[in-house]
Amino acid sequence: MYVLITGAGGHLGRKLFDHLDAQDGFDVSGLDIKSVDHPRIHTADLSNDTSWSQHFEGVDVIVHLAGDREPTASWQSAVKNNMDATLTLYHEAVEKKVSRVVFASSNWVHGDKRFTRQKLNSTTPPGPVNAYGMSKLFCERTGAYFAEHHDLSVICLRIGWTQWTHNNQPGPHMAMGRWGQEMWLSDQDFLNGMQSAITAKDVDFAALNLMSNNAGMRWDINETINTIGYAPVDGAPAKITPFIQLKSFMKKLFSNSFPKISDQHFPDW
Repeated sequence: MYVLITGAGGHLGRKLFDHLDAQDGFDVSGLDIKSVDHPRIHTADLSNDTSWSQHFEGVDVIVHLAGDREPTASWQSAVKNNMDATLTLYHEAVEKKVSRVVFASSNWVHGDKRFTRQKLNSTTPPGPVNAYGMSKLFCERTGAYFAEHHDLSVICLRIGWTQWTHNNQPGPHMAMGRWGQEMWLSDQDFLNGMQSAITAKDVDFAALNLMSNNAGMRWDINETINTIGYAPVDGAPAKITPFIQLKSFMKKLFSNSFPKISDQHFPDW
């Protein structure tokens, strides 16, 4: 199976590239906006023309990780690097007869549910609270359109929190209190989930949570397990200290009373 990864030089992209490249049955190439010292990772800006689509020839599955990954992304960046670039990628995937796009969506699609008790799954109404979350929702809905009208299989994975620091181990050091800890995603589970989405059979469209099996979390991963055969091996309960409880209370208070001030000045609470 020939897999192309966009954002292949990034934090998650390079982990997935190396993981697939080490296994039998996969041929892997990649695109990244920055130059990467690897002969099969090519430099391309997906928001600038479509010359990069030449690399889609013969590809079976595109894993689309590229884009502005920051929750604080401006509307200008979110539109250009996430919405417009992904819409163009879907078009080029259809043109080059790619079978599937695995899209890196985000837990921020449900950002407004942080201080509720709702179970979070594919039927939970979305509620982005920033440009980044809105851009991910847009890419999910356009993916559904291409699945229905252009026979492009699209699997959107609402990825949890894989940290750059602390060797990606969970704990009270993580920002956003209980909410942040409960969306933890281990490296192994990230790789398992992505590979499951790449190889899953008979999926036209799906928007699924991708978190580790964390005790007490509100993200439903049963859909993910049943739809693509995801088999999480890690999980951890949230460790809530008195300081985290205080911060969460203050964030909830500010969110309810001054939502614009809260989102701007306390994004990590």
